[in-house]
Amino acid sequence: MPVTILSQIRAALQKVLTTVADAAAQDTGFVRRVRKLTGATFVQTLVWGWLAEPNATLEELTQTAASVGVSLSPQGLDRRFGPSAARCLQRVLEAAMGEVIQSEAAVLPILQRFAGVYLLDSSTIGLPDALASVWAGCGGSGTTPRAALKVQVRWEMKGGGLSGLSLAAGRAHDGSSEGQPAACARGALRLADLGYFSLKVLKALDRDGVYWLSRLQAQCAVFDGSGRRQEVVDWLEENGEEEVELRVQLGEQERVACRLLAERVSEGVANQRRRRLKAEAKRRGQTVSQQRLKRADWTLLVTNCPAELLILKEALVLRRVRWQIELLFKLWKSQGKVDEWRSQKPWRILCEVYAKLLAMVVQHWLLIAGCWQAVDRSLHKGAQTVRKHALHVASGLASGCGQRLQEALETVVRCLRAGCRMNRRKTQPNTYQLLLALAEKEGLN
Repeated sequence: MPVTILSQIRAALQKVLTTVADAAAQDTGFVRRVRKLTGATFVQTLVWGWLAEPNATLEELTQTAASVGVSLSPQGLDRRFGPSAARCLQRVLEAAMGEVIQSEAAVLPILQRFAGVYLLDSSTIGLPDALASVWAGCGGSGTTPRAALKVQVRWEMKGGGLSGLSLAAGRAHDGSSEGQPAACARGALRLADLGYFSLKVLKALDRDGVYWLSRLQAQCAVFDGSGRRQEVVDWLEENGEEEVELRVQLGEQERVACRLLAERVSEGVANQRRRRLKAEAKRRGQTVSQQRLKRADWTLLVTNCPAELLILKEALVLRRVRWQIELLFKLWKSQGKVDEWRSQKPWRILCEVYAKLLAMVVQHWLLIAGCWQAVDRSLHKGAQTVRKHALHVASGLASGCGQRLQEALETVVRCLRAGCRMNRRKTQPNTYQLLLALAEKEGLN
């Protein structure tokens, strides 16, 4: 039993959901005098209630309140949702974001080559227009919300910790996020979506000894070893190979030195990509250039990893790891319902979003403790297990007895370790299967 990590989680829960919650309630004016509903009981009611049942009604939440030691009516709870409650919950959520819980790294040899493997991405939650002054969205016309909250996540895949989690207005560009320039350990690898593609950032990471692997941005200028600008697809076609590795420089001004890794894809995959490009262009009222359509024939990656650390075939598999963060957001939205609510009241909706995001952070801590050491872990199944035991953990925390909370956490971890595994797939292997296959091939060579 991982006593150390459970002790860290126990301390984090006691700190964030009790000490910080009470202080936040006082500082934001949510609690002005001694009353039965404290900052801690309010936050715990919402977090555990919506973690256990993301579609919980007010009446069901009052039952959770009873489990943490406070008696409330549904109407009484509803009256507490307001600007001060939202500020209180935001303060607690930000405190939870600062608690980085890490596990022992799972044994995936290719990941062990790096000091860390960091994924960076964001997800947006549309909000009622009345909250535009709190979190500004991108629009105000059509389907684009006037108010939206963007959740930025920086996820370290070896130990599983959310090493960077922040909130931003929905209109904020990913490239200007707090996590974009955040320092990684020397020798770590960063995998990010094209929204974070910045030559200045890539150059700075390279200078700091941090590796990166990214898709090549379509508008990025590419120069060969002689300093001549090349049209990438034409250059590759001239090469005549299905797999190509070239030393290049990126950018008119920055001239970032790196390797271009390219693989020609099947005709079916290329046609599918072209259909998506045309559909997106039609949605935006634009046209797709012939050069962009030709690029669909190739998977184009750029990296500053030396060939002795990462060959082309390995890079093509390793890039799939980035999709894990997409699956994390999907988990938070499909199971955690962070973007769904029953109410039409703006401040109650914002409180619910903050509380559910806080619940997802707590859930992630438990998943790291219970199943991160298994390479075939299923976070989807793990989240279902955490929900079943949420109120058990809530009672342990509310009791004020560290031993009861520890025992509740140990129960959750035992259940997570007893199952929560993905089934192996033959026709479309899981990412972990592909990563393990790389290690097996390396062992045969």
